[in-house]
Amino acid sequence: MLSNQKLQNMLNEIREAGGLETALFSTRAKPVASAGIDMTGSLEKRVENFIHSAAESDTSQPEHLYRVNVEGETEYVLVCSVTNQMLEVCARMALCHVRNLVASCAEQFDRSSFIQNILLGNMLIVDILGKAKKYHIAEVSRVVYVIDTGNKANDVVMELVGNLADTRKGDFVTSVDPHSVVLVKDVSSMQEERMDEELEETAGRLLASLHAEAMVRVRIAYGNVVRKLPEIAESYQEARLALEVGRVFYAERDTISYGRLGIGRLIYQLPMSLCEMFIKEVFGDKIPDIIDDEESMLTINKFFENNLNISETARQLYVHRNTLVYRLERIEKAIGLDIRTFEDAMMFRIAVMVIAHMKNA
Repeated sequence: MLSNQKLQNMLNEIREAGGLETALFSTRAKPVASAGIDMTGSLEKRVENFIHSAAESDTSQPEHLYRVNVEGETEYVLVCSVTNQMLEVCARMALCHVRNLVASCAEQFDRSSFIQNILLGNMLIVDILGKAKKYHIAEVSRVVYVIDTGNKANDVVMELVGNLADTRKGDFVTSVDPHSVVLVKDVSSMQEERMDEELEETAGRLLASLHAEAMVRVRIAYGNVVRKLPEIAESYQEARLALEVGRVFYAERDTISYGRLGIGRLIYQLPMSLCEMFIKEVFGDKIPDIIDDEESMLTINKFFENNLNISETARQLYVHRNTLVYRLERIEKAIGLDIRTFEDAMMFRIAVMVIAHMKNA
C-alpha cells in the first residue's frame, strides 16, 4: 500500500518539523524506515516482544513504542526517541500523523480493489452496494476507458492518467492486467446532448497527454455510459471489445467507441464457417493477391473515402483521371468485382473486413 520511500519521507518531515527522531517497524519486527534512530540490536528484539504483547504503547524506556492501528489491526510499530515532555507531545502527534496517512492509503487501496472487483464481475450486487456505502461512492453516470499500453510498463501511464483524472470528484484509475490501464470516469457533469462529443474529446485529451508527456503510443477505447455501479462491468467489457474490434478493422484509429463500431461489431461475432462460406461465394476458391498489395488497397480505400467519386479520388492521389480508371479496371479483373458500382463496392468492403477477421481469429 505505502512504499518504504514515502514512509521514510514522512519520518524525515517529522524530524525536521519537531526535532523528533523516529523509526517504523513492520508487524514482523522488521525495519521499514528511520530518521535518527538505530534500528538494529536490542531495539529490534524489544519491538518483537511488544508486537506479541497486548499493550498499545510502551514508554518504559526513552525509545517509546506505539502501535499504528487501522480499523483494529496493527499495521506498523512507531518508535519515538523521547527525552523530554515536549518530545512526548510531538510523539503523540507523530502517531496521529502516521496513523492517518496509513489509514488514508489503506482506504484508497481498498477502493481501488473494490473497483477492480466490479470491473471483473467478481462481486454480487448486494456486496457492491454495501461496499459503495462504506466508501461513500455515489451512483452517478460513469463510463469506462481502457488505455492499451501494449508491451510498455503501466506505471508511468497510470501515474499520468491519475494526474489527469479527477479522483476527488469520483474518477477511479486502476489496472487489471499488465498491458492496460482503466479509467472509470464520472461523466455526470457532461451535457446529455453533447455526451458523444465530450466522451470522444476526453479520449483525445488522454491520448495527446500520454503522447506528449510520456512519449508512449497507446490506443484508447471506451464503452457506453452506465448509471449504476454493477453496470460498470458492462462498460468495461464493451471497451475491451472495442479495442479488439478496432485492432482488427480500424487499426488506423487511436481512439474508438463501442457505440461506433459499425459493421465491424457484426463481422467480429461471425463464426469461421460462415466467413469461409461468404469469402468463397465472393472470390471463389482463391483470395485475390491484390488484397495484400498496399498500392492497390490505398487506391481502393481512397476511392471508398470519396464515395466512389473518380475525379476527386484522382485529385487526391495526384494522378490523371484516365490513370485511375485504368487502375480500377485492372482491379476489377483481379477481384471479379466492379467497385465503381455501389453493390460491388459494398461486397468488396465487407469481404476485406471478413478476411481480416479470419486472419486474426
